[in-house]
Amino acid sequence: MMTSSAFDAPRGRARRVLCVGAAVMDTLFRVRSLPTGQGKILPYDMLQVAEGMASSAAFAVARLGGNASLWGAVGDDSTGERIIADLSASGIDTSGMLRVDGARSAVSTILVDDQGERLIVPFYDAGLHETVKPVTREDVSSFDAVLVDVRWPKLALRTLSAAREAGKPAILDGDVAGDGVIEMLAPVASHIVFSQPAAERLAGTAELVKVVGILKRKFEHAFISVTAGEKGSFWFDDRTGEIVHLTAPKVRAVDTLAAGDIFHGAFALAAAEGLPIEETMRWASMAAALKCQVFGGRTGAPCRAEVCDGLRDWDVGVSRRALLPL
Repeated sequence: MMTSSAFDAPRGRARRVLCVGAAVMDTLFRVRSLPTGQGKILPYDMLQVAEGMASSAAFAVARLGGNASLWGAVGDDSTGERIIADLSASGIDTSGMLRVDGARSAVSTILVDDQGERLIVPFYDAGLHETVKPVTREDVSSFDAVLVDVRWPKLALRTLSAAREAGKPAILDGDVAGDGVIEMLAPVASHIVFSQPAAERLAGTAELVKVVGILKRKFEHAFISVTAGEKGSFWFDDRTGEIVHLTAPKVRAVDTLAAGDIFHGAFALAAAEGLPIEETMRWASMAAALKCQVFGGRTGAPCRAEVCDGLRDWDVGVSRRALLPL
């Protein structure tokens, strides 16, 4: 059993985390089952919420007691106004958001079924991310950690580079992206947390222990981990040279949307607070699992007390395996 004392908020000011990337107006429909062909499907619940990978991660930081800032882009339309207003009302500093003349804000339609699985239809205007501001070490020096996703690669690259120069944790949300995006961003990241689909795609295999080993050899300079939903999480322990597997907390999944984003936000805040890596992975895993019990995308992100309570009651399963030669 875990006690929560190691996960209490640090003394002094709340740690500051900068999140960079997606800001989307999502329309969520709750359905009994996902469609298998053409026709009409009738939802029994519905929610509209501003989220996206970086935005949802920023919300997780704020819910867990951190100070979250978001750099993202919206269009010069009413949807963009709603996105910024929604995120600001959720406790996120949106003063660094960009309004792009002539571009449409990102939107998506999402179906969530009774097993918590989802079907996502996103739309991103290519013009949203054409403008890329310079980013210096001074621009990120006031933050305790930086987290970027793959939706605005050029800004992500500049931000990660500035964070590394400033000696800050430079964390990459390694989700599925266009050709060459991960390969461009990974060399300047200090920590890479891959989604299972992106990791398997890069490694060319679905055997997760082997995946971690391949990715560690590919990106030797960085902390490497892979999140795999109900299969738990895997990472390379740089102290021991072993690949670690942490089982996932057992929950009844109602909505898995944004669970990975909540994991990344919790991970970034833990890095900003200086939590050791095994505790960081447990903390982020519990935050993501608790989110899955609530319909509503990122709105289901737990607060710090809820995560600490969950950790106290979690019978953690951890296994280790030596990195095998190729």
